[in-house]
Amino acid sequence: MNIQVARPGELGDAERARWRELQRADPGLDNPFLSVEFAVAMDRLRDYVRVAVISDASGIAGFFPYERHSFGIGKPLGGFLTTCHGLIASPELRLDAKALLRACRLSVFDFDHLVAGQPTFAPYESDVRPAPVMDFTAGFGAWLEQIKANSPKNLKTVRYKERKLGREQGGLRFEWASADPEVLRVLLAWKSDQYRRTGRVDRFAQPWIVELTDMMHAENSSDFAGVLTMLYAGDVPIAGHFGLRTATTLVGWFPAYDTEFGRYSPGIVHHLQMAEAAANAGLHMVDMGKGGKEYKDWLKSGVLYVAEGRISRPSAAAAVHWMGRTPFNKARTIVMDRPSLYRAADRVLKGFGRVRTSMQQQEPPNAVSQEPTGAR
Repeated sequence: MNIQVARPGELGDAERARWRELQRADPGLDNPFLSVEFAVAMDRLRDYVRVAVISDASGIAGFFPYERHSFGIGKPLGGFLTTCHGLIASPELRLDAKALLRACRLSVFDFDHLVAGQPTFAPYESDVRPAPVMDFTAGFGAWLEQIKANSPKNLKTVRYKERKLGREQGGLRFEWASADPEVLRVLLAWKSDQYRRTGRVDRFAQPWIVELTDMMHAENSSDFAGVLTMLYAGDVPIAGHFGLRTATTLVGWFPAYDTEFGRYSPGIVHHLQMAEAAANAGLHMVDMGKGGKEYKDWLKSGVLYVAEGRISRPSAAAAVHWMGRTPFNKARTIVMDRPSLYRAADRVLKGFGRVRTSMQQQEPPNAVSQEPTGAR
């Protein structure tokens, strides 16, 4: 095998076509975060984005997109923004993972949403997690029957709130694949507010993430597109979502709603309507990503699997990285495995968010925030 490292933007038309060919050939790679379009967009915004081009005697056999940070610390492409990463290659391709790291000038590669079971990385998987999906391959009606079986009470309650919302706030209208940038601005404002209210770091306080979202919204091809959806009551936007799709799979990314209408559970109402619109648009699946949201267990009709793990080569940088990351990863796993701990942690973060919001509201108009801009 020959491994050459480049920036995704340097790939030619033939190389990009080969990337798409490999991705389409393996259903396990049917995720827009594994698409060449996403890699190229990230490369335009971040200097540390790279791709290893893997070739054999017959030509290009695979691509490995990644981020190379200081001291040779490797991270998945998009890091905390994405829900899937891995090697874009045939399912049979097996490389020496440490030799791959050496060619990429990496001392360590830490992953938490890797396509599970890839032969190159399987020996280094420390945990495999289910990612719930809404599967429409048997039709929207079959999916609806499945979620009714999952919880008849939940479906009945949401349908009641949906009717009540339309009756009290104006007729409901759902828009699929809106091209309006102002609609996207509305959604991102809701999402920023949600991050702050729940004690999370506002991702959209980072200009490059806003720019990435705008770039993805502008993408619209048969193989890859940004999909903006919005639920309206009359002419008033109520709840929406922005995600990415391949030809057959939509991945959940940024859902949010107007809290003024929270009593109607607009987020779940939106998800039900988004599911129907996605099925009608010819998509086979909505990947909701792994995570501790209870609504996912109700809406799922199948699962995919993603892996966590770590590969390292002997070095001081790898040792320091291990000491910094391993305790955090173990603690996160313990919390995610126990719903009671997850709910408790969520309450703590929301309480912190309320306190922070209250303090910001009480600041004098010219006060300068002391929060580090790089905090996560």
